Amino acid sequence: MNIHEYQAKALLRNYGVPVSDGRVVLKAEDAKSAAGELDGPLWVIKAQIHAGGRGKGSFNEAEAGEKGGVRLTKSVEEAADEAKKMLGNVLVTHQTGPAGKQVNRIYIEDGSDIDRELYLALLVDRVTSRVSFVCSTEGGMDIEEVAANTPEKILSFSVDPATGYQGFHGRRIAFNLGLEGKQIRQCVQLMGNLYRAFIEKDMEMLEINPLIVMPTGELKCLDAKVSFDGNAMYRHPDIAELRDETEEDSKELAASKHDLNYIALDGEIGCMVNGAGLAMATMDIIKLKGAEPANFLDVGGGATKEKVTEAFKIITSDPNVKGILVNIFGGIMRCDVIAEGVIAAVKEVGLQVPLVVRLEGTNVEKGKEIINNADVDVIAADNLSDAAEKIVKAVKG
Repeated sequence: MNIHEYQAKALLRNYGVPVSDGRVVLKAEDAKSAAGELDGPLWVIKAQIHAGGRGKGSFNEAEAGEKGGVRLTKSVEEAADEAKKMLGNVLVTHQTGPAGKQVNRIYIEDGSDIDRELYLALLVDRVTSRVSFVCSTEGGMDIEEVAANTPEKILSFSVDPATGYQGFHGRRIAFNLGLEGKQIRQCVQLMGNLYRAFIEKDMEMLEINPLIVMPTGELKCLDAKVSFDGNAMYRHPDIAELRDETEEDSKELAASKHDLNYIALDGEIGCMVNGAGLAMATMDIIKLKGAEPANFLDVGGGATKEKVTEAFKIITSDPNVKGILVNIFGGIMRCDVIAEGVIAAVKEVGLQVPLVVRLEGTNVEKGKEIINNADVDVIAADNLSDAAEKIVKAVKG
């Protein structure tokens, strides 16, 4: 689960992390009063969307102005004017894709004097299964570019969960970033606070870009991007309340409400599979046979007839889907339950595209009997390769 920058900063402020003072604006008429509550003399206007690259982004509408989603202003009136220009318009960045995202929230915050820009992140390292720090002297840039062009400027190391964060971790980061004197002590404390927030709130990623050094020598987190482990949200109702559903894909949102693992893709063949590994294999073989998957959808091992019906509705709601492949291996899941769910979904939603069903495992014969005797147009397949070939042929003609 992702949250907005202003929400992330409010959370980090509770952990003693230095961030700028700011106000969130949801309505254009509130922009001037929000800006007036800040001291200035600089006001930074930031579009709030769940995507990076806002400063380099562009708006679809001319009235939004040619500047990106992060703008520097020098008066309350100018700040309010820039906020009004951005609200309600679509911002396109390298992370949003060409469709962009509509800006429904603006964050106005005090400007900061910057001496140096640094990069810092905490994330879960899949290789070590530990929390890792990543830092670089090249703040304010896309870390992917730094990794590709100057990897020696990136320091990455993991923290042993048996000991947790220790002072030497912070000093290692401080020395790598070229910090001196009191900055080292501040860095040690700051890293400890960030690590504590990361662990206590079950974060998946915490990115500070840039982490700035001000002319006074103080450190400040000028931006914050935070994502959480969705499986842990039952432990954090306060964090769950921060969820902005308008920022999420409508199909993925519907899937999450029915406990379905769904990710929208750009292809033309919808997939409904039980098990993440089998879903990945199904997507791979679709590509191997010359087509592209329209989604990743894992209905899970304990799917019910109702859940299968909802999954089918979600797949068919995608206008890009030209065919559907149902691939079920019945271990915990029974093939007859899947078959009943598919037939019920087809009858309820209506079938406008080719449908291929491959069943194997528990109660497979009963499942195939249900499919074969149903008065719906379903193409049966004997194995995964056969299923992929049939759906690709049906879609490609």
